[in-house]
Amino acid sequence: MQAAPLPAASFPEAWVHTWTWNSQNISFASPSLHTGKDVVLLIHGFGACKEHWRFNLGVLNERFEAIAIDLIGFGMSAKPNSRLADEPASEGSLLYCIDTWASQICDFIAATIDAPVHLVGNSIGGVVALAAARRLEQNGHPARSVVLIDCAQRAIDDKRVAEQPLTRRFGRPLLKTLVKQRWLTTALFRSLARPGVIKAVLRQAYPSGANVDDSLVQRLQAGADASGATESFRGFINLFNDRLAPELLAELSTPVRLIWGQADPWEPVAEARRWSQMDCVQELVELESLGHCPHDEAPEQVNPLLLKMLTAAADDSAPAVNGGGSAS
Repeated sequence: MQAAPLPAASFPEAWVHTWTWNSQNISFASPSLHTGKDVVLLIHGFGACKEHWRFNLGVLNERFEAIAIDLIGFGMSAKPNSRLADEPASEGSLLYCIDTWASQICDFIAATIDAPVHLVGNSIGGVVALAAARRLEQNGHPARSVVLIDCAQRAIDDKRVAEQPLTRRFGRPLLKTLVKQRWLTTALFRSLARPGVIKAVLRQAYPSGANVDDSLVQRLQAGADASGATESFRGFINLFNDRLAPELLAELSTPVRLIWGQADPWEPVAEARRWSQMDCVQELVELESLGHCPHDEAPEQVNPLLLKMLTAAADDSAPAVNGGGSAS
Protein backbone atom coordinates (compact mmCIF):
# COMPACT_ATOMS: atom_id res chain seq x y z
CA MET A 1 0.00 0.00 0.00
CA GLN A 2 1.38 3.40 -0.94
CA ALA A 3 1.90 5.76 1.96
CA ALA A 4 -0.40 8.76 2.16
CA PRO A 5 1.17 12.16 1.37
CA LEU A 6 2.77 13.86 4.34
CA PRO A 7 0.56 16.48 5.98
CA ALA A 8 1.59 20.09 5.56
CA ALA A 9 2.89 20.42 9.15
CA SER A 10 5.29 17.47 8.81
CA PHE A 11 9.02 17.88 8.28
CA PRO A 12 10.49 19.36 5.09
CA GLU A 13 11.41 16.70 2.56
CA ALA A 14 15.11 17.55 2.89
CA TRP A 15 15.03 16.54 6.56
CA VAL A 16 13.83 12.98 5.88
CA HIS A 17 16.35 10.17 5.30
CA THR A 18 16.40 6.40 4.99
CA TRP A 19 18.76 3.96 6.67
CA THR A 20 18.83 0.22 5.98
CA TRP A 21 18.83 -2.07 9.00
CA ASN A 22 18.80 -5.84 8.61
CA SER A 23 17.55 -5.36 5.02
CA GLN A 24 14.65 -3.21 6.26
CA ASN A 25 14.17 0.50 5.54
CA ILE A 26 14.19 2.77 8.57
CA SER A 27 12.95 6.35 8.27
CA PHE A 28 14.44 9.18 10.28
CA ALA A 29 14.48 12.97 10.15
CA SER A 30 17.09 15.58 10.96
CA PRO A 31 17.57 19.19 9.86
CA SER A 32 21.35 18.60 9.70
CA LEU A 33 23.72 15.66 9.95
CA HIS A 34 27.37 15.24 10.95
CA THR A 35 27.76 18.72 12.42
CA GLY A 36 30.10 17.62 15.21
CA LYS A 37 27.63 18.73 17.88
CA ASP A 38 26.23 16.39 20.53
CA VAL A 39 23.39 14.37 19.00
CA VAL A 40 19.92 14.15 20.53
CA LEU A 41 18.07 11.05 19.33
CA LEU A 42 14.30 11.28 19.81
CA ILE A 43 12.35 8.00 20.21
CA HIS A 44 8.55 8.00 19.90
CA GLY A 45 6.00 5.85 21.69
CA PHE A 46 3.60 3.11 20.61
CA GLY A 47 1.48 3.96 17.59
CA ALA A 48 3.35 7.23 17.06
CA CYS A 49 6.16 8.20 14.70
CA LYS A 50 9.05 10.60 14.23
CA GLU A 51 6.59 13.39 13.39
CA HIS A 52 5.40 13.29 16.99
CA TRP A 53 8.50 15.43 17.60
CA ARG A 54 7.25 18.01 15.05
CA PHE A 55 7.49 20.92 17.50
CA ASN A 56 10.77 19.82 19.09
CA LEU A 57 13.16 18.71 16.35
CA GLY A 58 13.95 22.11 14.84
CA VAL A 59 14.24 23.85 18.21
CA LEU A 60 16.62 21.23 19.63
CA ASN A 61 18.65 21.35 16.43
CA GLU A 62 19.61 24.96 17.13
CA ARG A 63 21.83 23.75 20.02
CA PHE A 64 22.37 20.07 19.16
CA GLU A 65 22.18 17.81 16.15
CA ALA A 66 18.65 16.49 16.58
CA ILE A 67 17.36 13.29 15.00
CA ALA A 68 13.88 11.73 15.25
CA ILE A 69 13.60 8.09 14.21
CA ASP A 70 10.72 5.77 13.33
CA LEU A 71 11.02 2.52 15.24
CA ILE A 72 10.64 -0.51 13.02
CA GLY A 73 6.95 -1.33 12.76
CA PHE A 74 5.84 2.31 13.02
CA GLY A 75 5.66 5.50 11.01
CA MET A 76 7.30 5.15 7.62
CA SER A 77 9.78 2.47 8.71
CA ALA A 78 9.33 -1.09 7.47
CA LYS A 79 6.70 -3.28 9.16
CA PRO A 80 7.71 -6.95 8.85
CA ASN A 81 5.40 -9.80 9.83
CA SER A 82 5.30 -10.39 13.57
CA ARG A 83 6.73 -13.45 15.27
CA LEU A 84 5.75 -14.03 18.87
CA ALA A 85 8.22 -15.43 21.39
CA ASP A 86 6.68 -18.93 21.30
CA GLU A 87 6.33 -19.06 17.51
CA PRO A 88 8.92 -20.56 15.13
CA ALA A 89 11.05 -18.13 13.17
CA SER A 90 10.15 -17.60 9.54
CA GLU A 91 11.94 -15.68 6.82
CA GLY A 92 11.30 -11.97 7.07
CA SER A 93 9.46 -12.15 10.40
CA LEU A 94 10.37 -10.03 13.41
CA LEU A 95 10.01 -10.39 17.16
CA TYR A 96 8.65 -6.98 18.14
CA CYS A 97 9.97 -6.26 21.63
CA ILE A 98 12.00 -3.78 23.65
CA ASP A 99 15.29 -5.53 22.89
CA THR A 100 14.62 -5.46 19.14
CA TRP A 101 13.96 -1.73 19.19
CA ALA A 102 16.98 -1.15 21.46
CA SER A 103 19.12 -3.08 18.97
CA GLN A 104 17.80 -0.85 16.19
CA ILE A 105 18.72 2.28 18.16
CA CYS A 106 22.21 1.04 19.08
CA ASP A 107 22.96 -0.11 15.53
CA PHE A 108 21.71 3.23 14.19
CA ILE A 109 24.05 5.07 16.55
CA ALA A 110 27.01 2.90 15.56
CA ALA A 111 26.31 3.29 11.84
CA THR A 112 25.32 6.94 11.53
CA ILE A 113 26.43 8.97 14.56
CA ASP A 114 30.01 10.07 15.15
CA ALA A 115 29.45 12.33 18.16
CA PRO A 116 28.28 11.98 21.78
CA VAL A 117 24.61 11.02 21.95
CA HIS A 118 21.69 11.76 24.26
CA LEU A 119 18.55 9.60 24.16
CA VAL A 120 15.10 11.12 24.65
CA GLY A 121 12.10 8.76 24.76
CA ASN A 122 8.37 9.20 25.26
CA SER A 123 6.10 6.42 26.54
CA ILE A 124 7.34 3.01 25.31
CA GLY A 125 10.14 4.95 23.60
CA GLY A 126 11.41 5.72 27.10
CA VAL A 127 11.80 2.02 27.90
CA VAL A 128 13.56 1.57 24.55
CA ALA A 129 15.89 4.47 25.41
CA LEU A 130 16.77 2.86 28.74
CA ALA A 131 17.41 -0.55 27.16
CA ALA A 132 19.57 1.08 24.49
CA ALA A 133 21.47 3.07 27.12
CA ARG A 134 22.23 -0.14 29.00
CA ARG A 135 23.56 -1.76 25.82
CA LEU A 136 25.69 1.28 25.05
CA GLU A 137 27.19 1.07 28.54
CA GLN A 138 27.89 -2.64 28.07
CA ASN A 139 29.55 -1.90 24.72
CA GLY A 140 31.84 0.68 26.28
CA HIS A 141 30.26 3.68 24.52
CA PRO A 142 27.73 5.06 26.99
CA ALA A 143 25.25 7.75 26.07
CA ARG A 144 25.81 11.10 27.68
CA SER A 145 22.31 11.18 29.11
CA VAL A 146 18.76 9.87 28.89
CA VAL A 147 15.60 11.95 29.22
CA LEU A 148 12.33 10.11 29.83
CA ILE A 149 9.08 11.88 29.01
CA ASP A 150 6.15 10.06 30.65
CA CYS A 151 7.89 6.71 30.29
CA ALA A 152 5.67 3.64 29.90
CA GLN A 153 5.22 1.70 33.16
CA ARG A 154 3.86 -1.44 31.43
CA ALA A 155 1.33 -2.41 34.11
CA ILE A 156 0.13 -5.34 31.98
CA ASP A 157 3.49 -7.13 32.19
CA ASP A 158 3.58 -10.59 33.80
CA LYS A 159 6.02 -9.32 36.40
CA ARG A 160 3.34 -6.89 37.61
CA VAL A 161 0.40 -9.27 37.48
CA ALA A 162 0.05 -9.31 41.28
CA GLU A 163 -0.91 -5.63 41.09
CA GLN A 164 -3.87 -6.35 38.80
CA PRO A 165 -7.46 -6.79 40.08
CA LEU A 166 -8.55 -10.39 40.57
CA THR A 167 -10.91 -10.29 37.61
CA ARG A 168 -8.07 -9.30 35.28
CA ARG A 169 -5.80 -11.97 36.69
CA PHE A 170 -8.40 -14.68 36.16
CA GLY A 171 -9.06 -13.53 32.60
CA ARG A 172 -5.40 -13.21 31.69
CA PRO A 173 -4.87 -16.70 30.17
CA LEU A 174 -7.85 -16.21 27.85
CA LEU A 175 -6.64 -12.73 26.91
CA LYS A 176 -3.21 -14.08 26.01
CA THR A 177 -4.73 -16.78 23.84
CA LEU A 178 -7.02 -14.38 22.02
CA VAL A 179 -4.51 -11.65 21.18
CA LYS A 180 -2.26 -14.16 19.42
CA GLN A 181 -4.94 -14.63 16.75
CA ARG A 182 -4.38 -12.47 13.67
CA TRP A 183 -8.08 -12.35 12.79
CA LEU A 184 -8.76 -10.72 16.15
CA THR A 185 -5.77 -8.36 16.30
CA THR A 186 -6.41 -7.22 12.73
CA ALA A 187 -10.08 -6.51 13.45
CA LEU A 188 -9.17 -4.73 16.69
CA PHE A 189 -6.53 -2.62 14.98
CA ARG A 190 -8.86 -1.60 12.17
CA SER A 191 -11.49 -0.56 14.69
CA LEU A 192 -8.95 1.64 16.49
CA ALA A 193 -7.03 3.03 13.50
CA ARG A 194 -9.78 5.42 12.41
CA PRO A 195 -9.47 9.21 12.46
CA GLY A 196 -12.29 9.67 14.97
CA VAL A 197 -10.83 7.12 17.38
CA ILE A 198 -7.30 8.47 16.97
CA LYS A 199 -8.51 11.98 17.78
CA ALA A 200 -10.46 10.73 20.81
CA VAL A 201 -7.37 8.96 22.17
CA LEU A 202 -5.26 12.08 21.59
CA ARG A 203 -7.78 14.19 23.49
CA GLN A 204 -7.47 11.80 26.41
CA ALA A 205 -3.68 11.91 26.24
CA TYR A 206 -3.63 15.73 25.91
CA PRO A 207 -5.88 16.97 28.77
CA SER A 208 -5.49 20.62 27.78
CA GLY A 209 -6.65 19.85 24.24
CA ALA A 210 -3.75 21.81 22.80
CA ASN A 211 -2.27 20.65 19.49
CA VAL A 212 -4.79 17.85 18.89
CA ASP A 213 -5.01 18.94 15.27
CA ASP A 214 -5.81 17.39 11.91
CA SER A 215 -2.12 17.32 10.93
CA LEU A 216 -1.23 15.02 13.82
CA VAL A 217 -4.25 12.79 13.24
CA GLN A 218 -3.39 12.51 9.54
CA ARG A 219 0.22 11.65 10.31
CA LEU A 220 -0.74 8.91 12.75
CA GLN A 221 -3.37 7.68 10.32
CA ALA A 222 -0.76 7.44 7.55
CA GLY A 223 1.37 5.12 9.69
CA ALA A 224 -1.67 3.02 10.60
CA ASP A 225 -2.67 2.70 6.93
CA ALA A 226 0.79 1.53 5.83
CA SER A 227 1.22 -2.10 4.84
CA GLY A 228 2.15 -4.28 7.82
CA ALA A 229 0.85 -1.94 10.52
CA THR A 230 -1.43 -4.69 11.84
CA GLU A 231 1.64 -6.89 12.35
CA SER A 232 3.52 -4.46 14.61
CA PHE A 233 0.28 -3.97 16.56
CA ARG A 234 -0.02 -7.74 17.02
CA GLY A 235 3.57 -7.96 18.17
CA PHE A 236 3.24 -5.10 20.63
CA ILE A 237 0.03 -6.20 22.35
CA ASN A 238 1.59 -9.62 22.95
CA LEU A 239 4.45 -8.19 25.03
CA PHE A 240 3.40 -9.70 28.34
CA ASN A 241 6.93 -10.41 29.59
CA ASP A 242 9.41 -7.74 28.59
CA ARG A 243 11.63 -5.01 29.98
CA LEU A 244 10.44 -2.76 32.79
CA ALA A 245 11.84 0.71 33.36
CA PRO A 246 12.71 0.30 37.08
CA GLU A 247 14.78 -2.82 36.35
CA LEU A 248 16.72 -0.98 33.66
CA LEU A 249 17.17 2.13 35.81
CA ALA A 250 18.63 -0.01 38.59
CA GLU A 251 21.37 -1.21 36.23
CA LEU A 252 22.30 2.15 34.69
CA SER A 253 25.05 4.60 35.53
CA THR A 254 24.17 6.94 32.63
CA PRO A 255 22.50 10.11 34.00
CA VAL A 256 18.72 10.04 33.61
CA ARG A 257 16.28 12.94 33.88
CA LEU A 258 12.49 12.72 33.97
CA ILE A 259 9.79 14.99 32.57
CA TRP A 260 6.22 14.08 33.53
CA GLY A 261 2.76 15.45 32.92
CA GLN A 262 0.88 15.41 36.22
CA ALA A 263 -2.39 14.74 34.37
CA ASP A 264 -1.09 11.72 32.44
CA PRO A 265 -4.11 9.39 32.28
CA TRP A 266 -2.06 6.22 31.75
CA GLU A 267 1.31 6.59 33.53
CA PRO A 268 0.80 7.93 37.08
CA VAL A 269 3.29 10.52 38.21
CA ALA A 270 3.46 8.79 41.60
CA GLU A 271 5.51 6.03 39.97
CA ALA A 272 7.88 8.60 38.47
CA ARG A 273 8.42 10.00 41.96
CA ARG A 274 9.50 6.54 43.11
CA TRP A 275 11.88 6.24 40.16
CA SER A 276 13.38 9.62 41.03
CA GLN A 277 14.95 8.05 44.12
CA MET A 278 17.11 5.70 42.02
CA ASP A 279 20.83 6.39 41.83
CA CYS A 280 21.02 7.23 38.12
CA VAL A 281 18.05 9.62 38.17
CA GLN A 282 19.23 13.19 38.60
CA GLU A 283 16.02 15.16 38.21
CA LEU A 284 12.24 14.91 37.95
CA VAL A 285 10.26 17.86 36.60
CA GLU A 286 6.48 17.63 36.85
CA LEU A 287 4.29 19.64 34.51
CA GLU A 288 0.94 20.70 35.93
CA SER A 289 -2.20 19.91 33.91
CA LEU A 290 -0.30 18.20 31.08
CA GLY A 291 -0.77 14.63 29.96
CA HIS A 292 1.06 11.70 28.39
CA CYS A 293 2.84 13.59 25.59
CA PRO A 294 3.74 17.02 27.02
CA HIS A 295 6.44 17.56 24.39
CA ASP A 296 3.69 17.81 21.74
CA GLU A 297 0.90 19.15 23.93
CA ALA A 298 2.95 22.05 25.32
CA PRO A 299 6.26 22.37 23.41
CA GLU A 300 6.61 25.94 24.63
CA GLN A 301 7.13 24.48 28.12
CA VAL A 302 9.02 21.32 27.24
CA ASN A 303 11.51 22.63 24.68
CA PRO A 304 13.27 25.04 27.10
CA LEU A 305 13.27 22.29 29.70
CA LEU A 306 14.80 19.77 27.31
CA LEU A 307 17.43 22.26 26.21
CA LYS A 308 18.32 23.00 29.84
CA MET A 309 18.57 19.29 30.77
CA LEU A 310 20.51 18.27 27.67
CA THR A 311 22.89 21.24 27.89
CA ALA A 312 23.61 20.45 31.54
CA ALA A 313 24.34 16.83 30.61
CA ALA A 314 26.59 17.88 27.73
CA ASP A 315 28.50 20.34 29.89
CA ASP A 316 28.92 17.83 32.73
CA SER A 317 30.23 15.00 30.55
CA ALA A 318 33.74 14.30 29.42
CA PRO A 319 34.29 14.05 25.65
CA ALA A 320 33.03 10.76 24.28
CA VAL A 321 32.28 9.22 20.90
CA ASN A 322 29.51 6.67 20.45
CA GLY A 323 30.11 5.38 16.98
CA GLY A 324 30.76 6.38 13.40
CA GLY A 325 29.19 6.04 10.02
CA SER A 326 26.99 7.69 7.45
CA ALA A 327 23.39 7.67 6.34
CA SER A 328 21.58 8.46 3.16
